[in-house]
Amino acid sequence: MAQTNINISIDDNLKRQFDSICNELGLNMSTAFTIFAKATIRQQRIPFEIPLDTPNAETIDAIEESERISHDPNIKGYTDIDKMMEELLL
Repeated sequence: MAQTNINISIDDNLKRQFDSICNELGLNMSTAFTIFAKATIRQQRIPFEIPLDTPNAETIDAIEESERISHDPNIKGYTDIDKMMEELLL
């Protein structure tokens, strides 16, 4: 079977980590990508889940609370961090 080259650009640190894991598994990166490509073709999809970074309920509550606070005229806000720290430390 004829071979072809593919050039992939990824972050240096990501490449080092991926290469390290491939080596632990007894693979090189080329073999790992070939496995990925074959699984993608066989399953007709990316062969693993790619979830969105959806915040959990606690984080959503915190975001909503910060929105309420930022729009509440009864809550003092700051535009000067030094002034805020000064008042917090009193």
